[in-house]
Amino acid sequence: MTNYTKLPAILLLADGTVFYGKAAGKIGTTTGEICFNTGMTGYQEIFTDPSYFGQIMVTTNAHIGNYGIHKDEIESGSIKIAGLVCKNYNIIYSRKEATESIQDYFQNDNLVAIADIDTRALVRHIRDKGAMNAIISSEITDLEELKQKLAEVPSMEGLELSSKVSTSEPYFYGNPEASLKVAALDLGIKKNILRSFENRDIYVQVFPAKTTFAEMEKFSPDGYFISNGPGDPSVMPYAVETIKEILAVDKPLFGICLGHQLLAEANGIGTMKMFNGHRGLNHPVKNIIKNHCEVTSQNHGFGVIPDEVRNSDKVEITHVNLNDKSIEGIRVKGKKAFSVQYHPESSPGPHDSRYLFDDFVEVMKGELAW
Repeated sequence: MTNYTKLPAILLLADGTVFYGKAAGKIGTTTGEICFNTGMTGYQEIFTDPSYFGQIMVTTNAHIGNYGIHKDEIESGSIKIAGLVCKNYNIIYSRKEATESIQDYFQNDNLVAIADIDTRALVRHIRDKGAMNAIISSEITDLEELKQKLAEVPSMEGLELSSKVSTSEPYFYGNPEASLKVAALDLGIKKNILRSFENRDIYVQVFPAKTTFAEMEKFSPDGYFISNGPGDPSVMPYAVETIKEILAVDKPLFGICLGHQLLAEANGIGTMKMFNGHRGLNHPVKNIIKNHCEVTSQNHGFGVIPDEVRNSDKVEITHVNLNDKSIEGIRVKGKKAFSVQYHPESSPGPHDSRYLFDDFVEVMKGELAW
């Protein structure tokens, strides 16, 4: 087990706020947009979620690393967060099934982190001031030098990141003899989404982010899936065009998170950068079609513009966030297309929303229509 050095480290926010802590993970410097996740468990799934690419994660749970690292609890092939900020950084872990400590994991994947931070004070600050860029360093102590480096970091608004985390080549997932086939556009897809399809007897071909509709259609799928992912949906015309072509032939389509935002864009509805976004495992959402509440897992910093959704003659609202009334789900009128802003695959998180995969199956089989 690699030693935890406890060398000094600095966290500097774009508004000039400074926090001093101890180095964790790799000794070095990292930058990104700082955000916080309110989940009480599932840190490894969070670290490897491609939707967090380019972001520094603050965990509100006081203990990180306490149950170790397990190879089966990853959502992609590597750590995707840009850095970690936590309070208690636990090298010694309790779970027998774990294969390594968080320190070994971070060092092997070159992740820079900072611990011994008052994360409650930090989260309250971000909550009030909004999302902003930040820098962590365990090798630079000069604040002026850190400020110069931080000033060079671009805003998340306007960044196209999905092509950076997408697969470079198409691949298959599941049983080739399955009863249904789905073509998935990988904008930062999570492994548990693919498992959720496989568990419903669906064979998936996963395509790179910039794949055309014509290329995906060669798979002769029963339906199309538009995945979650990082970055600003308003600068992804390639994906919007693909969705428009799917809608034009009226094939079943299901979108999650970024896929939800892009479905809105394809219907003339704009998207926006949120003040803080939603990240955690306890966000209440009302399904206004079925008149029930779901506790959902969420991770997004962009959202659809509510007034534009309400005024649209192309879509109808299916789900609403009960905290801030943001739009959490839509379906396209006269089409077999629907999407949600949250994560029904719930890894980590509650399983309240997994019925959406069943709804997609029913749409592909022609057993569910609206």
